Parts: sequence; structure tokens; C-alpha cells
Amino acid sequence: MLAINLITYNSDFQKKSNLHSTHLDLIAGLTKEITINIVDRKGIDKIKNSDLKIIFLATGGVEHLVAEDYEKLPHPLIIMADGLENSLASAMEIMFWLRGKNAKYELLQGNPHQIVERLYYLDKMFRSRNELAGKRIGVIGSPSPWLIASNADYLLSQRRWGVNFVDVPSTEIAERAEHIKDEESAKIAAEITSKALAIRDVRATDILKSCKFYLALKQTVKEYDLDAFTLSCFDTAKVSGTTGCLAVSLLNDEGIIAGCEGDMQSVFTLLLAKAVTGETGFMGNLLFINQPNNDVVIGHNTIGLKQASQFIIRTHVESGKGVTIQGILPETEITMLKCGNESLDNYFVSEGRIEENTNYVNACRTQIRIHLSNSVDYFINNPIGNHHIIIPGNYEKILSDFLSANSCKQII
Repeated sequence: MLAINLITYNSDFQKKSNLHSTHLDLIAGLTKEITINIVDRKGIDKIKNSDLKIIFLATGGVEHLVAEDYEKLPHPLIIMADGLENSLASAMEIMFWLRGKNAKYELLQGNPHQIVERLYYLDKMFRSRNELAGKRIGVIGSPSPWLIASNADYLLSQRRWGVNFVDVPSTEIAERAEHIKDEESAKIAAEITSKALAIRDVRATDILKSCKFYLALKQTVKEYDLDAFTLSCFDTAKVSGTTGCLAVSLLNDEGIIAGCEGDMQSVFTLLLAKAVTGETGFMGNLLFINQPNNDVVIGHNTIGLKQASQFIIRTHVESGKGVTIQGILPETEITMLKCGNESLDNYFVSEGRIEENTNYVNACRTQIRIHLSNSVDYFINNPIGNHHIIIPGNYEKILSDFLSANSCKQII
């Protein structure tokens, strides 16, 4: 059962002992469906940061008290008022004051059941925000030189979201890979190849080397206590002699958020998508735009094996070497998401549908054509970089609500 804290505000003219009797219908209605902990405003500091907090206006005449407590109140502010004792009038004044500070807020009022439904939704977003806090994102190697606009400011990202970017030398992966035993990598290689639909132009030795890279990368993730990472693919390929595409695929399957090309904004988007929706996304390049059909083609050289209906093991398209994954995805509903800017406070989101798996020769191996609900003109006029994240399912509303509540700007 959902548990919430009601931070209660009373004017000096209202006796606190009358709280339950005055607001009997609201309190009784709520407690039928959720657990309520009533906290006087002077006890704000005693509430755990992990607990959902609601500002409850028991009376009017408390505007100045909310203003006094503004810095220590939870943000965005969720205000509840049932209208009795001039509480709704007080809420109007407070919300106008908050708007002047460009602060995010929401008013809860109406019948108890409707309020409870909304509280569950808000609790989901609140817990998603808490889930991001403290996450460690590894930046393995230097970001690819062509990603001139896909970096994140470490300090600003930490202040906004509570995430920590951690630099990891790419040479560590190669050094660890040298100590992986052949029999360890051979076992993994045999399991993967047995499940593949086909293997094209890839040598067995390349698959073994990629599996060693995967095991070495997994050790590095554990060593640095990483929740996610972005791998500078070409940087690590130079020192390891193989691509990281298979390793990224397998680690995503294991619940470790893995991105490519040192793209910090995209790996954060993957992490946020997982926190809010519970789904593992697919990071892809924009390959083609079809304005008349409102379609785009997205592709990349890797995808989690669990995300694909079938997969083919192939060489890396740019170099013709190493191991990549050509995933064949089901034709299903998806959500496309991208968070960007150095402080990760811009976003694009749109629902859509995978219409087909394409197979263009000179393009990344996994390719999907997507029909979007929102206009593809965004990609022509105002894109947030190249990479975008594809999430299975329809999550545009909750993602947009979550990002908006955290003061992010939607780009269309």
C-alpha cells in the first residue's frame, strides 16, 4: 500500500486538534486506500528523503509559512487542499507565488479516490527520480571525436539528477582481456552462436576475442561499481583489437545499461528510461528521414539479444572487422526518447511503431523503420544530436510528465 507524508500547514487561528474532524471526508477517504503520516511543518527535517511528501493546506492564511519553508520543501511541490477553512484560496496564492519563481508544482483536489489515483502516479515518478540519484555512469575511453555535441557536464549533471560520471581508461579493458582464459570465452561463444539465426563473414577467433572483451568489461564494471557506462568503441578497438558491440549487447541483457561511442547524453537517456519505464532501450543512429510518411530509419551495430526476436552475428560495418549484432525486432509499439544538453535538461519524446526491419548494405547492422506519432520535422529543424533511444511500449506521457516535473525543456 502506498504511504505518504502530509506536511500540514495551519494558521495561528486554527486548532491543530481539529484537523481530522474538519477534514474528515478527505482524510477518511484517503486512508481507505493509502497510509497517511501527518507531519507538522516543524517536523519536515525528520522525514526521510526516500518518502513521498505532500503539502497539506489545512487552513487559509498559511502562504507566508510555505514561503518560509520553500528551500527545505520537496520539489516539485505537490499541494493538497480540499477547500475547507479557505485552504483552496491559500493554494491559489501559493501557486501564483511559485510561478513567479519558475518552480514546478501540482495541486491535488477533488474526491479522495481521484486524488489517490494521482498519488500513485506521482509516487512512481518520485521513485524514478530517487532511483537515478547516486547512479555511477562510466565513461570508458574518450568520447568519439565526431560527437561534438553529446557530452555532459559532470557537475551540472550531478546537481540536476544526482548521477556521477566516472572516467575509466580504455586500456584497462585490454589488459584484463589478456588474462581471460580461452575456455571461459569459448563457453560463452558457443552459447551465443548456438542461438544465432546466422553467422556471416565472422571468424571463430573474432567471436572468442569479443567474448574475452565482454568478460573483461564486466570485470571493469564491477571494479568501478558502475550502474551504466558508455564505451568509446573506436578508442577501445585500437587497444584491444576487437569491437565492443557484442559486449555492450550482453551487458544490456544483464541489466547493466551500456551505450556506445562515449555518448554521455545517450547513456543517461538509457538510464532514465529504465528508471521510469523499467524497459531497456536501444541506442541508434538516425539513418534516413521520410517526411511524407513521417518515418525514420534508426540503426546501430549492436542491440541486446533479448530485445530482438532473432539475431545474426556479423562484422562491424565501418571496419569490416570484429563482431556486431544484427537484431531483428518485432513490429510493435515503441517510444523514442532523447535527453540532451550539457546539463541534461532538454528532451524529445514521441511514440511510434516499428514498421519493418530494413537491410541497407552500407549502414549499421541493426536497422528499423519507425513511423512516429510526432512530426519528423524535429530531426530536420531542431534535433538533440544524432543518437536516439528506442523503448518498447507506449511511455510518452509518463516520460514527458517526469521530465517536465524536473524542469526539463521539451524540444519539438
